[in-house]
Amino acid sequence: MGVMNARRRPLIPRPRRRAASRTALAGAAALGMLGLTACGTEGTGGGASDGVDVVASFYPMQFLAEEIGGEHVSVGSLVEPGVEPHDLELSPRQTAELGEADLVVYLKGFQPAVDKAIELSGVENVAEATSYTELEEHGSGHEEEAGGRASEHGDEHASEHGEEHGSGHEEEPAEEGHEGHDHGGEGAADPHVWLDPVKYAEVAEGVGEALAKADPDHADDYRKNADALAEKLRDLDADFREGLKNRRTDTFITAHAAFGYLADRYGLHEESVAGLDPESEPSGARMKQLHRVAREDDVDTVFFETAAGERTAKTLADDLGLRTDVLDPVEGITDTSRGDDYFEVMRSNLQALRKALGAR
Repeated sequence: MGVMNARRRPLIPRPRRRAASRTALAGAAALGMLGLTACGTEGTGGGASDGVDVVASFYPMQFLAEEIGGEHVSVGSLVEPGVEPHDLELSPRQTAELGEADLVVYLKGFQPAVDKAIELSGVENVAEATSYTELEEHGSGHEEEAGGRASEHGDEHASEHGEEHGSGHEEEPAEEGHEGHDHGGEGAADPHVWLDPVKYAEVAEGVGEALAKADPDHADDYRKNADALAEKLRDLDADFREGLKNRRTDTFITAHAAFGYLADRYGLHEESVAGLDPESEPSGARMKQLHRVAREDDVDTVFFETAAGERTAKTLADDLGLRTDVLDPVEGITDTSRGDDYFEVMRSNLQALRKALGAR
């Protein structure tokens, strides 16, 4: 693998623990400053300066590469901390530099700019997350129930895996021309697989194999690290299963439908204000439906995210006399995150859900 070190490294910014604005990202992309420089991270062996150059599309993919690659890799993310990953734009120069990476770890369908750049870059080795696990549809629309809606979620939602989670009510279409975070629109597969620890473990094992292919000299280490990470994720799954037992309700309300996989895994029912797009404005009819859901399903909390949905969540909560709390989709780690890495934030999410669902 010595030839890697003679090549000019991609220019990816070193992750910093600060929030960055979307305006800052757009400006960086326009000036070519958000390049692809390799970076090491704490807790992964430091990221060797002469190691394998790995480019990750956003934090959940970066976390896998760091944990599995350990001291053999230098990992950089295309997205600055605190910036919505869906807003990423890449210049032609950045696209060309992407082709110089030894491995790109990404999730197809989550960031259109990355999908296009990878196709154009000609990069040899890619680890595409959705190829390692099965995607499902969530938050793709809301089913109308004209005669009112009895509290039907319960065990039905645990058994009817993937059919109604994140929906349950009809929602008016988004404004014409609004694309945002809809990942392909109504009926599109939900990309938020990392919020299900079991599916994320499947992706981790796939990334381990991709690293082994890109750097055969350290293949055994990558597979060992991937197995260890998958085991930690299965332990997290066990914590969620145990922690969410004996709950008062199965239903939780979120700002947008990012938690469909998590709901499916643990027999819960997610009701979202804004579907898959966290920036869309809910209709008046949708807000009325959520009022009914909250009453019928004994919901006492409306969740928003650290980076989106706070205003709408608080409006709904104020109308109903409910409290608000944070449920983090773990798309990035910033100073406002309730934890310093994926596991810490997910365990914070578990505690927030336990409180909201009345788990004992």
